[in-house]
Amino acid sequence: MFALLRQRNFGYIWVGGLVSLVGDWMLLTALPVYVYQLTGSTLATGAMLAARVVPRILLGSVAGVFVDRWDRRQTLIVANLLLAVGLLPLLLVSSGQELWLVYLIAFVQSAMAQFVTPALGALLPHLVAERELLRANSLNALSNDISRLVGPALGGIVVASSGLAGVAMLDSVSFALAAGMAALTRVATPPSKASISPVPRRTTTSVWPNAAHQWLEGLRQVPRSPVLTVLFSFLAISAIGEGVMGSLFAPFVSAVLGGDAPAYGWIVSSQAIGGIAGGLLVGWRGTIVSPVRLVGAGALGLCIFDLMTFNYHVVWPGIWPAIVFMAIVGVTIAGMVAGLSSLMQSATEDAYRGRILGAFGAVGALSTFLGALLGGLLGHSVGIVTMLSIQCLGYGTAGMIVLIALRGLPATRCEASSLPTQESRAGHLTSDAKPS
Repeated sequence: MFALLRQRNFGYIWVGGLVSLVGDWMLLTALPVYVYQLTGSTLATGAMLAARVVPRILLGSVAGVFVDRWDRRQTLIVANLLLAVGLLPLLLVSSGQELWLVYLIAFVQSAMAQFVTPALGALLPHLVAERELLRANSLNALSNDISRLVGPALGGIVVASSGLAGVAMLDSVSFALAAGMAALTRVATPPSKASISPVPRRTTTSVWPNAAHQWLEGLRQVPRSPVLTVLFSFLAISAIGEGVMGSLFAPFVSAVLGGDAPAYGWIVSSQAIGGIAGGLLVGWRGTIVSPVRLVGAGALGLCIFDLMTFNYHVVWPGIWPAIVFMAIVGVTIAGMVAGLSSLMQSATEDAYRGRILGAFGAVGALSTFLGALLGGLLGHSVGIVTMLSIQCLGYGTAGMIVLIALRGLPATRCEASSLPTQESRAGHLTSDAKPS
């Protein structure tokens, strides 16, 4: 697994991504704390979440059009540099009068990030061999869990000692380092403009006049591919659950388990620790496990252990079972995310990867936002535990959809050219073949 990190190109991208993610988690921790300290308003703090989510909904899919037209390595370099520079105005914030600047920067940073994520996901299949794609995605999931474990703690320490300016400077440096790592990367077979989705010869090669056409052409790939249709359905269902979880988990720990802020931190950290273990496990055994099974079984495992997390208090008080169950949930999520990323990358033609991955992020953001609204509106009337249990069943349903609809899919290869058509897939779904 870690031999991949010795491969120059992937190693540079992975290290740059890890450093950048640590900086991101520092800022994600510092901004809400700083805004609340500055205003004492939960509404003002909640607006910070909206400032980061709205660009994902509005721009995630559109950004993919440009990612597919531009050189993806250069996109990573330029976007990370702009992200580094874009944080510097936070050094000017010293009172509530500059709060508008905090929201503006959060919005712009989130908008710029919409170019980074699809560019990185679309570039990855050009950095590693196809048989190593699942392991590469598990390493990326591992870096996210490591950063989630380290970044919030560092963010809390830095914002307490150096204020928001200190966090902004460190995050800015992390983006600059990520840009430097991308600049050192050499792509053996970079996607050329000739490979991009068809553009009539009589039109200009500029992306701007054809942006709407290219965007729609990318979206049309989803219903044309049985795999992408299933994965987008999986995401829509599961992300609504994540939104419910995001709005109700802290109240659950406090009101149901009777835990305080440190208890909440331990439970959240335990999931990151489980994610690290899961990433290592998938990286070790990834070449013999079907990505379909990782996604489906991971979602079912998450459903089971989430249900245990939200209902064990009936027979066993205390927070320690929650810590254990959430660590196991972290393991299942690591496998699920690695399998999902691999399926998305391999089921999409290179010419469309940026748009598909961008649309995937936009659908996830919208579903998460809707789930957060549902959790906030129904948590009191329906009940916190009931709503959290319902979102667990949503994950179980989504996992079963993947296992049933994608059974028989090859374990390591599912390019669009090798996928069944819609007509042949309909017949295959009624066969007696076991899931692969």
